[in-house]
Amino acid sequence: MKIAVSATAPGLDAEVDPRFGRCQYFIIVDPQSMEFEALDNSNAMAAGGAGISTAQMIAGKGAEVVLTGNCGPNAYQTLSAAGVQVITGVSGGIKDAIEAFKAGKFQSSSQPSVGNHYGMGGGMGPGMGMGRGMGRGMGRGMGRGMGMGSGIMPQAAPPAISPEQEIEMLKSQAQMLGQQLNEIQRRLEELEKGS
Repeated sequence: MKIAVSATAPGLDAEVDPRFGRCQYFIIVDPQSMEFEALDNSNAMAAGGAGISTAQMIAGKGAEVVLTGNCGPNAYQTLSAAGVQVITGVSGGIKDAIEAFKAGKFQSSSQPSVGNHYGMGGGMGPGMGMGRGMGRGMGRGMGRGMGMGSGIMPQAAPPAISPEQEIEMLKSQAQMLGQQLNEIQRRLEELEKGS
């Protein structure tokens, strides 16, 4: 079995990162041997779609369980579609989290623990911001936390999911992009009225 833990640093002595899609690192651990692999989360700085891309990466690594502080709806749906068990509300040290999992102290989450864009900060709702700034958010140039250009392209799903599951993931991603476009258009209208 492989467990993926969102982490603040690349080792077992790190803390659990409260964000899933925008955490800095993942620790992929075999809970029996405690052998692990540290992964840099290249999606942490993505303008959008970080949860989906990160979930695809974790599923592609063969993780069967994710331990994290919070997981948004797009990442949750992607992980669930790939058969990955999601456990939220996890905090503290990575080693302690693994031991608590082995002792059966956690229950699977039946739904996302936060709304869309949780980890983005800025004006997008509650969030810890990106990177190490803990609250600075992203896209400050637009003043609402949206960032400039999402650059999201549909990505091939990990091989472990069915075409139907991929369709659902892509529909979810299209919905997220629609919401981002609506927010951009609304902000443009606000700015134009203020000029």
